Amino acid sequence: MKYSKDEITSFFRNLDRSIYMDEHKDDANMDMPFSIGHGQTISQPSLVLNMTLHLELEDDSKVLEIGTGSGFQTALLAKFSEDVYTVERIEPLHQQAKERLHAEGYTNVHFHFGDGSRGWEAHAPYDRIMVTAAAPETPDTLTRQLAPGGRMIIPVGDTFSQELRLIEKDEAGNTSSTFLEHVRFVRLEEDGG
Repeated sequence: MKYSKDEITSFFRNLDRSIYMDEHKDDANMDMPFSIGHGQTISQPSLVLNMTLHLELEDDSKVLEIGTGSGFQTALLAKFSEDVYTVERIEPLHQQAKERLHAEGYTNVHFHFGDGSRGWEAHAPYDRIMVTAAAPETPDTLTRQLAPGGRMIIPVGDTFSQELRLIEKDEAGNTSSTFLEHVRFVRLEEDGG
């Protein structure tokens, strides 16, 4: 079953963003990004919602999230999918998000501390992939981990100019890319080796 825009939007409006913030809690309802430390940010709510809606989540969706961050986006994905596999490369954020999401009662989120540019091969393929950091181009590793019929949302570009793109893979394994909007995300860091 595919979730409607109204179902997702209604839940999102009641999702308490302040739970996923240590600072600026009083400003949690403002539609703007805030620092969560370690050079990372919690994205503005309207963008989080828009990116999620473009995934067209279904109740049996298996989702890969690159960049757990504060866990705010993860919570939204977890509500509207069967399982979320989330990868974070900064250990304090990884641990904090895990504690927050467990405390909020999410039992369908699987956490991995590591290099998000490599995805999470062990559980591939994924019906949906959400990337919350910008890559110079769409990583082949992630495209390979996207299932036929799957959708991926990813910011692509350099530090100053990025495009939010929807990558779709058809049943034959061919991919297409659609421009959604101009955005600005932190960089998707690739570990060497």
